[in-house]
Amino acid sequence: METATNAEEIVRLSKEHAELRPVVESGRELTAARQQFKELEELANSDDDEMAEMAAEERDGLKERIPQIEQDLKIMLLPKDKADKSSVILEVRAGTGGDEAAIFAGDLFRMYQRHAQVHGWKMEVLSASESDMGGFKEVQASISGDNIFARMKFESGVHRVQRVPETETQGRVHTSAATVAVLPEPEAVDIEIADNDLRVDVFRASGPGGQSVNTTDSAVRITHLPTGLIVIQQDEKSQHKNRAKAMQVLRARLYEAERARADAVRAADRRGQIGSGDRSERIRTYNFPQSRVTDHRINLTLYKLDKVIEGESLDELIDALITQDQTDRLAAMEGDGS
Repeated sequence: METATNAEEIVRLSKEHAELRPVVESGRELTAARQQFKELEELANSDDDEMAEMAAEERDGLKERIPQIEQDLKIMLLPKDKADKSSVILEVRAGTGGDEAAIFAGDLFRMYQRHAQVHGWKMEVLSASESDMGGFKEVQASISGDNIFARMKFESGVHRVQRVPETETQGRVHTSAATVAVLPEPEAVDIEIADNDLRVDVFRASGPGGQSVNTTDSAVRITHLPTGLIVIQQDEKSQHKNRAKAMQVLRARLYEAERARADAVRAADRRGQIGSGDRSERIRTYNFPQSRVTDHRINLTLYKLDKVIEGESLDELIDALITQDQTDRLAAMEGDGS
């Protein structure tokens, strides 16, 4: 870092130093613990009975701690997903189930809003299409902060709800679903979009809106010609703001598509594992009559649905998913002899 000559290089090296420092510190801790264990082993065999007893007790405690230090270091040395540190674009869409699916999509979105508040993340709604009965047909938001994708990426997939809808007159339990997509938001340097690859159309916004929203050509539709991806933004009064938001979403979708292609080439055999992020896969069921939430990927059930849907206990599910993913990757790495 002392030899860096420009600000960008200093920033890059600072980030690399911050990533490497915990690994180095853990390695030093392991080396020191192993050396201390050898010294205590010698003292435990000394002729001084009192000294030997104290050394043996301390040695036994260290013997239990060393495997945990080794495990922590192995986890730190696992290959990193460079997107883990990214902010994200969150998309929640109503699936099967009509009005109840839209209401459930709204519940999920509010769960993530409260979860973001708990972690001190900044959340901004990019676009929303509300349902007549409440909730959302679809809603997009950006969540900004550190290491958000690392924690939120396992939320991508189909979320299923089982409950008695407010519109149900006979008290029957209905099943409906909503789809969640969590896209890492790339830095500008991560993905370049050429101007001549875009077609930008402006039009008059439709639906409810404030003054001038529905009376000027403020809505923006951007088509990425090479891929055919289309993004529409019309929530803002300003055409400039709508275009900026549309580009933000487009960049995230293109980045995710590129990541998906790379993952398919690198690890086709991992599609069924936690990290696949397959949105067609049912990942979790929220059963209101029994107040339980079940994550089907790791067969974990929590009987605290109210706290999960309030965003308070969502971390319990996320932490378990992260732990299982680390365990699976460690097993794969050791199996490969890495």
